[in-house]
Amino acid sequence: MKKLGVILAVIVITIIAGVAASLSASPSETVNLDMGRTHGTISTAMGSPVLGDPLAPITIVEFGDYQCHQCYNWFHNTKPAIFQEYIETGKANLVFVDLAFLGRDSPKAAQATYCAEDQEMYWEYHNILYTSQESKIDSGWANTERLKAFAFNMGLDMELFDSCLDSGKYSKRVQYNTQQARVHGVSGTPGFFIVGPDGQEQLGGAQPFSVFKQILDTMI
Repeated sequence: MKKLGVILAVIVITIIAGVAASLSASPSETVNLDMGRTHGTISTAMGSPVLGDPLAPITIVEFGDYQCHQCYNWFHNTKPAIFQEYIETGKANLVFVDLAFLGRDSPKAAQATYCAEDQEMYWEYHNILYTSQESKIDSGWANTERLKAFAFNMGLDMELFDSCLDSGKYSKRVQYNTQQARVHGVSGTPGFFIVGPDGQEQLGGAQPFSVFKQILDTMI
């Protein structure tokens, strides 16, 4: 069993390294990756920057799609309380990993967040997407033109952002994240893994704060 675990770890590291190499094909590109970043059984090397204290004892890994309406509900109805009670206080942090599968605009929206990350504005862009979401998938609210408009309104360097988005610089990163979700049995969004010092719990759907609180308090 131990030997199998070592083999699986080697396979995961090899896959991540291969994807990172393809992302860094151009020497002018910078990819913000911590290749060894894992939480429980989940590799988050290709996911978002950590929201909160990276050394917090608990990590919430969220798998989501920017066109997912239940993700929108969780973002507005549950996340604020989690942020206030657990993330701001240093008890937990959060990492977002893309499961970009709901429509043709979903992968591009996910890529846009990493183009914003190149300018240290990942979470600001992430928040704008979940604030601007429209109920109908692929209605145009997250097409390339609108994604660029969001970046412009944020004051990002548009030459850098447009070049990043148009080149598909982070397409493989988003593909890897979506694959990670499926490997771990996440078939819908939002999906969560709450990883503590002694284990992890999986949750599906836009669960209310009370459900997260019950799990988080047992891990502290």
